[in-house]
Amino acid sequence: MVFHPAIIALLVGSVLISAMLCYSAYYGVRILKSWNIRSGSELQLSLERRTYLISTMMTYAFGFQLVSLFLFIYTADHLHTLFIGAMCAAGSLNVNEFGYPTVILKTVNFILAGLWLIINFTDNRGYDYPLVKKKYLLLLLITPGIVAETIVQGKYFLGLEPDVITSCCGALFSVNAEGVTSGIVSLPVLPVSASFYASMALTLALGVYFYFKGQGAYLFSVANSVTFMVSIIALISYISIYIYELPTHHCPFDILQAEYNFLGYPLYASLFGSAVTGMGVGVIMPFKKIMSLRQVIPTVQRGLAVAALILSTIFLSMAVYGVASSNLTLALF
Repeated sequence: MVFHPAIIALLVGSVLISAMLCYSAYYGVRILKSWNIRSGSELQLSLERRTYLISTMMTYAFGFQLVSLFLFIYTADHLHTLFIGAMCAAGSLNVNEFGYPTVILKTVNFILAGLWLIINFTDNRGYDYPLVKKKYLLLLLITPGIVAETIVQGKYFLGLEPDVITSCCGALFSVNAEGVTSGIVSLPVLPVSASFYASMALTLALGVYFYFKGQGAYLFSVANSVTFMVSIIALISYISIYIYELPTHHCPFDILQAEYNFLGYPLYASLFGSAVTGMGVGVIMPFKKIMSLRQVIPTVQRGLAVAALILSTIFLSMAVYGVASSNLTLALF
């Protein structure tokens, strides 16, 4: 099973990314201690050459990190036919205790990697690279998470046993399930739907306001973060049942299958993309006073705001269409 092409790609890719991050973290410590752009010393010149190499490496590494979340879910979904009781990725991930922790780590690392790429992009547009120490400090914080993800993902794939009987998504995402999922699926539809549409409307309004006025960056960023979490809950508790046209079916993975036109992939891609770009608007805001970035950051922020607005609109439109076109009718009152 380990010789599945997608599994090999994920395992090899994760090991390589972890190795590059550890290499970069080593020089990151040296950069944090010794970086001085005004110095012409041999050490400074060496660090400058090294940071060009590391930035290029990390751009490709984190690019793969973003893609790996979807590749992992895709792989887990396609492995479900090998396990008794599994109907989709929900069952495959439940084969051992490392499946869902891998998803959580990949989700967190997706967001952190996206934010690092935004900071790196901004820094490269400053003539004196003013965010070098900030982005390498963030790199040091990200490295343990990526290494942990590599280890946990490896344990998941290497621990897959085809003779294991697992649970289907109907059991894992039901009111009788254990843990957080039972609490989410048992939430009343009306409050969840109202919270979802209200948070989306507020986020879009704040994004438009920021784009035209250049104010409220932090508020827009926080609203995006909250909307991201609310949308995940709404997708499981509210939106999914209309897509499946079954009030008891709350699985967040079945929508990735051909039966539902692979709707889950653009849904999740737009949701995660809007979260990262929206958060990025606020993340780079503290650096707006830096001389070399005064003209750069407003332009980058507007670009991120536009991307977040477009992606949020795509996600909202698909969610509304899924609900409006459904044959399922629920009594909300």
